[in-house]
Amino acid sequence: MQRAELEKSMLAVPGSPPIRWRVESGLVPYDVAVETMEREAALIAAGEADELVWLVEHPPLYTAGTSADAADLVDPNRFPVFDTGRGGEYTYHGPGQRVAYVMLDLKRRRQDVRAFVAALEDVVIDALDQMNVRGERREDRVGVWVRRPERPPLPDGSPAEDKIAAIGIRLRRWVSFHGLSLNVDPDLDHFSGIVPCGIRGYGVTSLVDLGLPVTMDDADLCLKASFGKIFGPVAPID
Repeated sequence: MQRAELEKSMLAVPGSPPIRWRVESGLVPYDVAVETMEREAALIAAGEADELVWLVEHPPLYTAGTSADAADLVDPNRFPVFDTGRGGEYTYHGPGQRVAYVMLDLKRRRQDVRAFVAALEDVVIDALDQMNVRGERREDRVGVWVRRPERPPLPDGSPAEDKIAAIGIRLRRWVSFHGLSLNVDPDLDHFSGIVPCGIRGYGVTSLVDLGLPVTMDDADLCLKASFGKIFGPVAPID
């Protein structure tokens, strides 16, 4: 499938209500987040609630996706580890990282999982562009990456790259849950307890690590604008 095909519109059908936008204060326990997503996704699938993007921060923890390799859990005793039904491998969540749980009804949009993942990457890339950071996708690596030309090249001679955002989704009755995480200012050493997303040889970065004095509120504003461009109207904060 060509990239041009993947980037077809993910806008909802005409007449669809705006996406609810909810920002949670404080640190949300992971099990509470999963329960909330399950409930909201079921309501959306039943036509009893509008679509929702829910922004949270978690206490430090690791999650294992459906493709996780136990060998990639380097330090299993460092933080709690949660098995989850999303796609992907091990990832870290913690303070300073913005997690956006995306509960959208693809029956109203486009029933194409690859296109949906590409659209979430586009959200992050567009948000980063608003902050003067060039985020890029890679065909063989899900997520969003930034080049680090100031660092030594990789063993194959290609430029060093760090991951700044991860994506992992699950669909039930064509309603999505889980979503994306953007590193604003987390403790990057916390990623050393896993092989992030099972990808070796690359680093992890954040907006603050890149030298940007960005707050979580700044990142949220950019993400909201980007979601509106790619997925359609977003309601005021829920």
